[in-house]
Amino acid sequence: MTDAADLLYHVDGELVPAAEATVNVRDRGFMYGDAAFETMRAYGGEVFRWDAHADRLRGTCETLGMDHGLTDADLKDRVDETLAANDLADAYVKLSISRGVQPGKLDPDPAVDPTVVVYVSPLPRGGTAPDAEPVWDGPAALQTVRTQRVPDRAIPADAKTHNYLNGILARLELRSSDADEAMLRDAEGYVAEGATSNLFLVDDGGLRTPSLDGPVLPGVTRDTVLDLAAEEGIPVEEDQLTPADVRDADEVFLTNSTWEVRPVATVDGVDVTPGDATPENADRDAGPLTTLLARLYARRVERVHYGDD
Repeated sequence: MTDAADLLYHVDGELVPAAEATVNVRDRGFMYGDAAFETMRAYGGEVFRWDAHADRLRGTCETLGMDHGLTDADLKDRVDETLAANDLADAYVKLSISRGVQPGKLDPDPAVDPTVVVYVSPLPRGGTAPDAEPVWDGPAALQTVRTQRVPDRAIPADAKTHNYLNGILARLELRSSDADEAMLRDAEGYVAEGATSNLFLVDDGGLRTPSLDGPVLPGVTRDTVLDLAAEEGIPVEEDQLTPADVRDADEVFLTNSTWEVRPVATVDGVDVTPGDATPENADRDAGPLTTLLARLYARRVERVHYGDD
């Protein structure tokens, strides 16, 4: 696997060695978190669901009032160039656009000279081939935290910005536990999402997931799972969930672009693995719906990006 020090990153239109990939200290992304980003996954040299990521990135920039003047095609070219330059077919990809360098004041100037960075790192092959493997080491341990999800009226939940303090504070709470993902609630106490993931549970043979009416990021992987469920005729309910609903569920899993579909073994220390599964083998014996959706996801990746099924 490629060593991080040997990687090339795309910074403002130039491919540069990792050690030289820097941004100005007066960049607003560094100073204020005034930047948009997308975390994506490449399979076989192509980003999975690029159009959906580009749409969400555009929406975040619109929320920030940042007209960076770049087309989706230009941004994709930079991503493709970075993958090719590093000879990476399967990779983690992060694309960031900040408002750039401006005078050190909170009020942004209307004119934008954006800073655009593409960062990549190698990942295992996805899909259904014998050498495919998940990124995660095992099923997740989920823990409810005191940190609340920022209300949508304060910071729009559908804006994926560099200001990730909310998730950082949630993850810091996990240091006193064995959990590796935080479950955040909204101001009313309902489950919103994980620090870096969307949440699903299985109840009475159907899926339930927090509604986007709450402060929930509309994840691209979340949307893909909903699409797969619809194709299979699996009932889906998007509604308000409590931590007790999650602890009492038949199955629980998390989604994001890197993890894909990751089963959950424990919630607040309570074993939520189904049947004869245990937290230690839940990645091999997840519940039937979690297993089905994970396999369907992998089959779609295989078909779309590797030309096989």
